[in-house]
Amino acid sequence: MPALQRTEARTRARLLQVHGYRIDLDLTRGETVFGCTTVIRFGSAEAGAATFLDLRPQTLRRAVLNGTELDPAALDGNRLPLTGLLAENELLLETDQNYSSTGEGLHRYTDPADGEVYLYATCGPDLAPLVFPCFDQPDLKAPLAIAATAPAGWTVLGNGAGKQVAEGRWEFEPTLPISTYLFTVVAGPLHSVYSEHDGIPLGLHGRRALAADLDREAVELFEVTRASFDRLHELFDQRYPFGRYDQAFVPEFNWGAMENPGCVVFAEEMLFHSAPTEAERAGRAMVVAHEMAHMWFGDLVTLRWWDDIWLNESFAEYLGFRVAAEATRFTNSWSGFAVKRKGWGYDADQRVTTHPIAANGLESVAEAMSNFDGISYAKGAAALRQLVAWLGDEAFFAGINEHFARHRFGNAELAEFLDVLAESSGRDVHGWAESWLRTSGVDTLRVQVAYQDGGERIASAELVPTGSRPHLVGLGVFDLADDGRPVLRESFEVEVGPGRPTALPQLAGAPAPALLLPNFGDLSWAKVRLDQTSWRTVAAALSRFEDPLTRAVLWEHARDLTRDGELPPSAYLDLVAAHLPGEPVDAIVEAVLTFGRLRLLPYLAPAERPAAEARLASAARELLARPEADQGLRQAALKSAVENASGPEQLAELEQWLAEGAYGQELSAALRWAALLRLTVHGVIGAERIAVELAADPGVTATEGAARARAALSGAEDKERAWQSLFDPASGLSNAQLTATAQGFWQSGSEQLQDAYLERYFAEIPAAGGRGDIVARSLGSHLFPAGRSTPEAVALAERTLAEGELTPVLRRVLADQLDDLARAARIRG
Repeated sequence: MPALQRTEARTRARLLQVHGYRIDLDLTRGETVFGCTTVIRFGSAEAGAATFLDLRPQTLRRAVLNGTELDPAALDGNRLPLTGLLAENELLLETDQNYSSTGEGLHRYTDPADGEVYLYATCGPDLAPLVFPCFDQPDLKAPLAIAATAPAGWTVLGNGAGKQVAEGRWEFEPTLPISTYLFTVVAGPLHSVYSEHDGIPLGLHGRRALAADLDREAVELFEVTRASFDRLHELFDQRYPFGRYDQAFVPEFNWGAMENPGCVVFAEEMLFHSAPTEAERAGRAMVVAHEMAHMWFGDLVTLRWWDDIWLNESFAEYLGFRVAAEATRFTNSWSGFAVKRKGWGYDADQRVTTHPIAANGLESVAEAMSNFDGISYAKGAAALRQLVAWLGDEAFFAGINEHFARHRFGNAELAEFLDVLAESSGRDVHGWAESWLRTSGVDTLRVQVAYQDGGERIASAELVPTGSRPHLVGLGVFDLADDGRPVLRESFEVEVGPGRPTALPQLAGAPAPALLLPNFGDLSWAKVRLDQTSWRTVAAALSRFEDPLTRAVLWEHARDLTRDGELPPSAYLDLVAAHLPGEPVDAIVEAVLTFGRLRLLPYLAPAERPAAEARLASAARELLARPEADQGLRQAALKSAVENASGPEQLAELEQWLAEGAYGQELSAALRWAALLRLTVHGVIGAERIAVELAADPGVTATEGAARARAALSGAEDKERAWQSLFDPASGLSNAQLTATAQGFWQSGSEQLQDAYLERYFAEIPAAGGRGDIVARSLGSHLFPAGRSTPEAVALAERTLAEGELTPVLRRVLADQLDDLARAARIRG
């Protein structure tokens, strides 16, 4: 099926004006197919012109253009030719569409807890035609009028306000003009909670089996929703324009959330089936604000083509963190950004697959999903934070509000946005964009100091950037108190030109400090490198810095040093052992322990990994033993203690925790299955115990946990069974089950057995691209042998990339994984 090319989209946009869609879904046709009747009204700028419609049906039953029947056999892959267009046209289509099991299109899920069925539509890039026939490109916006016939007892949600007009029959008001990728419906025997704020009807929805979770979390979710609306209404002249605001929590969702106007869809894990950490609550608040910001950035004003995805995601990311920090109780949200989210972006920006934030030159929609990455999100948000620091709030939001006024319910691209910012600020925003948005890679900042008086005082100092961008950054100057605690002496902002040292006269003649920290306050996108004295201070006193954002920046610095091979893994573990047990912010604890488990271990030879796991588990247990540790810290530490458990004593302790609970609390379902996974990996339990545990709690967490554990069984037959389920398209695994199975596969098995599957992986992975982007992404990342950091594995991956026929998404995922694998192999030596 050919992917839409940018040139084709431009041609079609010049030709067509889409006036509206009427989409009528029949959700009562069984387990595999739903019916769709679509009427599209559109104009053509040229009488007699030809174009094509995007559709991916199981069966095209009927197509009628301006009263003339079209031959369904004319459907060519995913395109229906349309010829002889009139100035005004009406196109009727009747199709049977397939339900999805991968979260692409209209996903169908059967709840293992009670057998109830739930549906939700995901129509991101290139997926809308899996649900309804359309002109599927972001700059052909139109009102959508949705109707649906559903089983009795179901609730149906859509992008607009709707109601049940007869038993099982739902009709919705037409939306304002939106892009096809923003269409959604959510349906099933939903449990719902309603409220209202500032004239906006609010709704929260989830599976009936999760009613207690939804009811418990509704108070905080509504609180964050109201606060986010209030803050965004303060920042923007344009009020929220899409009527009601529903937030639906759905199973087996591939992303954190999706910004469908009027009906945002979230991964249901955000309902927190068990006690969450404070970091998880802060992360959810950020996502709620992020998706709401999309109502303006993406929904009200939409990118014209996919290489401007930063106009959606970077702005929503920036505002998500900013609104959470300014308008909710999660005032430390930027610390989580510094210690976790930016690491995702820094890694992406240092791989061979890095790309500019904006204007990426994507020529095909098939490439679009590859750029929903740490650059478009984290780096783009950091660049915006830098831009706001440079321009100031007043000029920045004046430009944004002018942008909304000019392009309301339309489309825009980078140059148009830069124009309004330049007008509002009077500054060379286009020049700034050339340096920041059209280049790739990470700059580095370091302070060079000359001392006098035997090193007691600073003679001169300068901030030295390596890279091509200007930076406005903070510099923090720290001394040590008598008790060894770092104390901020002063901080100030410095403008640094690209690649040019900048003198720091503020420091001349000052006493020598214990630490000079560039990028203090984390205002810019840059790595830092500290002088020897400053690093010794960090190594000795990291946990004693008062400001959590400063600690977050320093932990990210240590992670970066380790990833670059400048700090030995053992030294990073020394930092963990010395300072993590005293860390009070669970977002930092989670980020550090997650890096240790997922990324640090491949830097070590297999024989060294058990000792490293034991050190991580020991740090987690020290945190658990702290009497003043709050619930969030305990949850973060307990998770790590479970996931890193090894050795007879710790494994026996897991069995005890499973039977009696840990530290005064029963293990949650997620932690229970994490413990069972570790016991499976180490051969303590087998398939029979997994089956017993699943039968005792047949929920979604258990279903995925059991899939992960079964894949971790070490027997040759068990491995082959798991492998076949992953690579046989007929296995019937959903997207979530596929990912869980992939996550468990490499966690056990003899070296000889793993060697055999290593070769099979690289031989068979190219075919996964033909099964869609989600399957390709799952098998290309979660099943990638990241722990096999050897030259032989690197060579196999390189050969696959050089010789394999790979889809754009699969090629990107494998290239990213190879970059990390090669880095790990170099560090491992």
